[in-house]
Order: sequence, then C-alpha cells, then structure tokens
Amino acid sequence: MSEEAVERRRDLGSFIREQRAGARLSLRRLSELAGISNPYLSQIERGLRRPSADILQQIARALRISAETLYVQAGMLDPPSGGADLIAHIRADQYLTDSQKQALVQIYLSFRGEHEPSEPGPRAR
Repeated sequence: MSEEAVERRRDLGSFIREQRAGARLSLRRLSELAGISNPYLSQIERGLRRPSADILQQIARALRISAETLYVQAGMLDPPSGGADLIAHIRADQYLTDSQKQALVQIYLSFRGEHEPSEPGPRAR
C-alpha cells in the first residue's frame, strides 16, 4: 500500500473522529446510528480500515454531514473544480493543526456545494 493511501486513511479517520466529537457522540453511539459495529468504526477512525462508499454514506448520515464530504476526504471523489489549489494550500499550511485543516476543508467544501452554479458561466446575484 502506498504511503499516500495510508496517510489518506489516517486523515479520513481523524476527520470522522473530529466530526463525532463535534457532534458530541460517543464511538458506541455513532456506530449504533450508522448501523456498523463499534470495533469496525474504531478501526476506521484509527486509519486501519478503508470503508466502502456505502459505509461512508451511513457514517455521514449519522453525523448529519454530506456523504460527498467524506468521499472527498477518502479520495473517492475529487474536490469541486477550482478548489483543489485552495485545499492543497490549506493542507500544506504549517501553522494550522490537522484538525484545523480538516475543519477548514470541510467548511469550504460545504459552502462550495451550496453555491455551485447549475450552468457554466458567471452566477447572477
């Protein structure tokens, strides 16, 4: 397995852990809400397992976040166009902690999802 794949799994796991903590859910409660086993969720959070798209969707639903956010974190989807450079810059910033980086990326992606134009071209305000 490549170093990049291992790092992405760790990042995904810590992102899920931070979202769970922010939602004030215990590991056990999130596993119940998502319909997956407690040990499996623990392994995902520690970066030991790579969850399927279906499992990520169940986790996203339980955390009340978009599944697309988790798909991007897992490397299953590319970030929205035009945002890749910003996300790369956020992840490369040495002055931010990992949790700050992940929070900024998630916020950015959620805002982008809310404001994507339905057609190419400038958006009227």
